[in-house]
Amino acid sequence: MSQYKLSEVNRNLVILHLTVIVWGFTGILGALISTPAIPLVWYRVLIAFITLGIYFKFTNTSIWVSKNTFLKLFFTGAIVAGHWVLFFLSIKIATVSVALVCLSALTLFTAILEPIIERKKISKLEIVTGLFIISGIYLIFKFETNYTWGIICGLASALLASIFSIINGKQVKNRPAPIIAFYELIGAWFWVSLYLLYTRGFTADLVLSTSDWIYLLILGTICTSGAYVAGVSVMKELTAFKVALITNLEPIYGIILAFIIFGKREQMTIGFYAGACIVLSTIFLFPIIKNKLEKRRLRKQEHHI
Repeated sequence: MSQYKLSEVNRNLVILHLTVIVWGFTGILGALISTPAIPLVWYRVLIAFITLGIYFKFTNTSIWVSKNTFLKLFFTGAIVAGHWVLFFLSIKIATVSVALVCLSALTLFTAILEPIIERKKISKLEIVTGLFIISGIYLIFKFETNYTWGIICGLASALLASIFSIINGKQVKNRPAPIIAFYELIGAWFWVSLYLLYTRGFTADLVLSTSDWIYLLILGTICTSGAYVAGVSVMKELTAFKVALITNLEPIYGIILAFIIFGKREQMTIGFYAGACIVLSTIFLFPIIKNKLEKRRLRKQEHHI
């Protein structure tokens, strides 16, 4: 590999790590913003899709999609909205650490749902991974009884994230990821707005303090649209293995940041940390083992040929 190519790969790795740290910071901002989860998400998606729209305007990017595609993305936005509402609700009624570890169950739900939706056989590795994650979550449930509803919201958030990730996995084959995000964000904003209208939620909760405005602007621009565009651009240049390995560090970065910023407020029981270690080490090791098994399978195929 040439020196130039190596430095380019290293630059992309640094950008991806920084992007993942920014994603991890999302939970911190969710805890710092005083407004409830639903108005928080309403503002977040509004700021994010406006920012993406400005980005498309300056880059002369065509955002045209067919009516059928628009409707698919628009309705997927409802799932995206539900995911974020439940994620921030988990933070509000539990802690950042609890929400992030529960969100890691995304790997478990994807391992279960993807073979069902795609009509594929579930692998032994995915079964073992799922069992380890379940055992880790069980430990957290057992020791963090004060945060039961926060854990349930976090797991429900992970389930919805898994569903729209599988949907997006099909969509991204045909169109750029930022375009998908743009229409899903518009859909998310519409469905949250509809809920607020139905429940007469356009109240004082939508009146923000100066600090909330600052945090929301950071959340909607840097942590959502900015991080998304940066992440997608470097992901194209890196192997799927490296991308999976680094993105799985998001909850670890987030938990470390939460502990640094909030201190004792984020201190949990030994049982929580034991369960979190099982869950996080499992999702971190999953792509490593999967990559090794894939290489072994390819070597066997070459040997038979």
